[in-house]
Amino acid sequence: MMLDSATRPYRTGYLTVAGQRLRYSVANEGRGEPLVLINGIGATGDLYDTLRSHMGERETIAFDAPGVHRSPAPLFPLTMADYADRVSGLITGLGHSEVDLLGVSWGGALAQEVAHRHPRKVRRLVLAATTPGLGGALGRPAALALLMTPARYYSPSYLRRIAPTLYGGAILDHPELLEEHARVRNQGAPSPRGYLYQLLAISGFTSLHYLHRLRQPTLVLAGDDDPIIPLENGRRLAQHIPRSRLEIVAGGGHLFLFTRAAKMAQVIGDFLDEQRPDDAAP
Repeated sequence: MMLDSATRPYRTGYLTVAGQRLRYSVANEGRGEPLVLINGIGATGDLYDTLRSHMGERETIAFDAPGVHRSPAPLFPLTMADYADRVSGLITGLGHSEVDLLGVSWGGALAQEVAHRHPRKVRRLVLAATTPGLGGALGRPAALALLMTPARYYSPSYLRRIAPTLYGGAILDHPELLEEHARVRNQGAPSPRGYLYQLLAISGFTSLHYLHRLRQPTLVLAGDDDPIIPLENGRRLAQHIPRSRLEIVAGGGHLFLFTRAAKMAQVIGDFLDEQRPDDAAP
């Protein structure tokens, strides 16, 4: 479901961070602790609209990563640390000293890097359908092969054809969502160079050496039918992050955050709002 200004007003704009122009959108500005949303590889922040529609009055911030949709590709490849520094700059540029952070898939790896490099800017962390990178469990070969190309962003018919292999979780049981994703992905496609740079960044990424130092309360969400990111990755993240807990989405494929948006929004909102006795821990 796409949102319009009549039902959920957005403020959209651009910020330049370290020479990189980033397009962003803000919903419910000024209402509660902001939640910054980081999407998967090649994906525009607009794909979060379905989840945002169930987040109540919470302020949410989505953006297009460098090389995606209206954020131009950088001239040279970026590391995950470089991407993280740009997310940090976006947070500061929007006037926030601290936010909650949610990342899915590639965006979940980036969220880990942001929390590691800029710990004071991240209050709570939500990691969905994501991986610690090198040292994590590999997905199914057929799904990983499909990830090597951004063709699914340029051809809606190709996305429909490969969706069961790539995403799992009975994605074909949600034809309206698949159609919407096909349309938004096509309209907000990454540039080939931007997609390649994201692939290069994740190919050398690992968080296993610093996960034990993350101090943010963390919710790890993982589906048990995810062809791209097997459940074992969620278990490893939860085992290594001290203040974390794992929620397994039974029957959840790679897109469970969107196919089960209402339920996931409730789980995420409850986690972000809960009071914990160790919230004051350094």
